Amino acid sequence: MRLDLYRRPEAGGKYSYLAVLEGKIIPQEATNTDWEILAQGLDISDEEDAMPEYAIEHPFEQIGSKGYAITSLKLL
Repeated sequence: MRLDLYRRPEAGGKYSYLAVLEGKIIPQEATNTDWEILAQGLDISDEEDAMPEYAIEHPFEQIGSKGYAITSLKLL
């Protein structure tokens, strides 16, 4: 599956990440902060249950239920 990946700065020099299906816009409930594009058309295996480099757990489950996947605050 191909995703577009966004990021925003957090405290302590860390980042939160948000992933949406390639070419889709960020759903309205997630647009209340300033996301900057990090990567477009990022190829992620449909079998992946996590994106540890971006602290995103269950990305496809999140996208299926919300339309986007976001960094887990407990992993940030």
